[in-house]
Amino acid sequence: MNWVQRKIYLYNVTFGLFMLDWWERCLFNILVIVLMWFVFYNGSRYVTDFCKRYVASILSLSLS
Repeated sequence: MNWVQRKIYLYNVTFGLFMLDWWERCLFNILVIVLMWFVFYNGSRYVTDFCKRYVASILSLSLS
């Protein structure tokens, strides 16, 4: 068992996916992917907005 197979096995055992049918596992994985996309997308929007405000505050402090 290589590293990737171990991580997949750990994922299946941790979330109890090994006892689900293939279609239930697929639905769960789709839900996880959608939630991760939502978190990363909104996180990236927040980080860019935060960086813009931080840079603007630094520039306004250095100009005054």
